[in-house]
Amino acid sequence: MPREVSERKEVSIAEIEELSRTHDNWGRWGDDDEAGTLNEVTPERLVAAARLVRKGKVFSLALPLDDNGPQKGLYGRHNPHHVMLQDGGDIASGAQNDSVVPYLRYTDDAIYMILQCATQWDALSHCFHQGKMYNGHGTEMVHSGGAQKNSIASVPNRFAGRGVLLDLARYKGRPWLDAGEPITAQDLEDCAEAQGVEVGAGDFVLLRTGHLAMVRDRGDWGDYAGGASPGVAVDAVEFFCPRMVAAVAIDTTCPEVVPNETADIWAPLHIVMLVHAGIHFGEMWDLEALADDCAEDGVYDFLLVAPPLTVTGAVGSPINPQAIK
Repeated sequence: MPREVSERKEVSIAEIEELSRTHDNWGRWGDDDEAGTLNEVTPERLVAAARLVRKGKVFSLALPLDDNGPQKGLYGRHNPHHVMLQDGGDIASGAQNDSVVPYLRYTDDAIYMILQCATQWDALSHCFHQGKMYNGHGTEMVHSGGAQKNSIASVPNRFAGRGVLLDLARYKGRPWLDAGEPITAQDLEDCAEAQGVEVGAGDFVLLRTGHLAMVRDRGDWGDYAGGASPGVAVDAVEFFCPRMVAAVAIDTTCPEVVPNETADIWAPLHIVMLVHAGIHFGEMWDLEALADDCAEDGVYDFLLVAPPLTVTGAVGSPINPQAIK
């Protein structure tokens, strides 16, 4: 039987430093590598992932990009602002009659947004530890012109492969995990075993805590962005890193359990997994419809296609991930 709530543990800076050394992948794929464990998505594994499409059913895992999103200004992040540059009123009023476009009438629009305000990937240039990001590049490599190394645009064609959903909330028999509830390595092992699925090299692992279901149930974002939330415990690096997973995505705003288990470090898994292991993180993924379908047919792996926008120098990117079963 699953442990309903796993025990929280306090983790020291020394332990984080040791985990960072143990799981460091700098130089594994060469000094110029900017892909990290995405290198584990080999052509053979991608072909195998394509064979997982059985029903021809597609799930979008993205939140809407609009003014009603979760952001409340924390870290300077705000919801997207969509504006019309030309709309039906311009056509009806005759404002386009003297335009350079003869006969045809048109609409046009724009969006102004923080790149990490909704469903997104963190690039490997997003975080630093002791002045270094993934593969040992220094802070001078991210300046006002953007990231010169490890930009999300450096891996525009690498986010496709085998996706695996680990539905922690359903496994524990609850609609959602509690705020501040950790997901341990043992939880991940047990959930995968209960679902009859194995997690291996090059997999994109999606973690459902039910946090979005909770938000929708109460009808308000509240402190979804920046408040207490369920998430991954520090010891879970021993599940992800030895397996060399390609990336980890979750339905919260931060992969780590919040409050963190580290009193003196914010976001410790960003240090161990993103900076040192080179594992990309996805945040604010909507996994609800996919989870219902997986529970219905008992199939928890699928083809995942989730390319970033090719924004030169960007340290993160909004995405519309597609799980195809």
